[in-house]
Amino acid sequence: MFYRVGLPLWKQAAKLGCPMMIRVNAFFDKDANVFVATSPDLKGLVAEADTLDALEKEVLASALGLISFQLQDKYRNKIYSELRVRDSLQIALA
Repeated sequence: MFYRVGLPLWKQAAKLGCPMMIRVNAFFDKDANVFVATSPDLKGLVAEADTLDALEKEVLASALGLISFQLQDKYRNKIYSELRVRDSLQIALA
């Protein structure tokens, strides 16, 4: 069972050790030639990388740091992301 960051009482659920999940939207920036990711659940999450694999690692590392900062402690919850990649037409590729 996962609890999504941003829902009511998510901080209390995280402190109790519940695995957390975030939604992540990603797209390819043709001008910069990189993948970019943001999250509607976790304010401040913005990441970019050359490949999707590198982007996923960057998102997870950034999310852990942001969540730890928001909780004002270093909880080591497992973080799961729902990465949605969109092309220039904004169509989800899944």
